[in-house]
Amino acid sequence: MGIVGDMTGLVLTAATDGGEEGGSFLVTPGIGLMIWTLVAFVITMWVLSKFAFPRISQALEERAERVNRNIDESERLRAEADELLTEYRERLKEAREQAEDIVARARKASEAAKAEAAADGKAKHDELVAAARKDIEAETRRSLEQIRKQVADLTVLATEKVARKSLSPEDQKRLVEEALGEVDFSALAGDEASGAARN
Repeated sequence: MGIVGDMTGLVLTAATDGGEEGGSFLVTPGIGLMIWTLVAFVITMWVLSKFAFPRISQALEERAERVNRNIDESERLRAEADELLTEYRERLKEAREQAEDIVARARKASEAAKAEAAADGKAKHDELVAAARKDIEAETRRSLEQIRKQVADLTVLATEKVARKSLSPEDQKRLVEEALGEVDFSALAGDEASGAARN
């Protein structure tokens, strides 16, 4: 850096000498001034390329690597969230199919009990229909409770994976209530109630 300072002094001296000879050195520069300016520029560029440019280049490469890592991590998390959502939908579909199957079996049992009761008489019929209703209601309650539990567990699991943090009990309760609100449990219970009423 002392060389650059010395050259700057020489350039200023040459400029002062040129001014004394007459005319402005900026309008009619001398060859010596141009050579010293070029030498100072070359030395400055050499110092920058030796010390400043490598550090700037390294900092830019590190930043690019961080950005690429963040992008890869975001894509990985999005893929995991998509997988969880797909799994959640599949389990919800399975739970609905199980519930429909249980309701269908309960209806068949009720119809069989009704036919048998008609053959055995009114008293036996009433007793079997009451037992079938109780079985249907108990099975429906168990099925709906199982579906609610699976929906609640999957909702909390998917939300924690996407948010990458544990949820507070209040947040879990709110998310479970929202998820259960989206599932039409009343349709299943309503179908069962109407079937029991017809019996």
